[in-house]
Amino acid sequence: MSESSKSSNKVNVPQAKAAMEQFKYEVANEIGVPLKKGYNGDLTSAQNGYVGGYMVKKMIEAQEKMMAEKTQG
Repeated sequence: MSESSKSSNKVNVPQAKAAMEQFKYEVANEIGVPLKKGYNGDLTSAQNGYVGGYMVKKMIEAQEKMMAEKTQG
């Protein structure tokens, strides 16, 4: 298997894995996607995409806020 065909869905900082998992479930709950631990093959790709997209949106907002606070401080 070539490097490019391997999944890139991994956490670069192993210590953050549990926090990212918890964040994923919090986001899914917030937007009404019935994500559960274990098998989620019954969810649509759109539902899964909403969770991932909203996670990215929230992370960008948090980073922007942190950067704004840094420039003000």
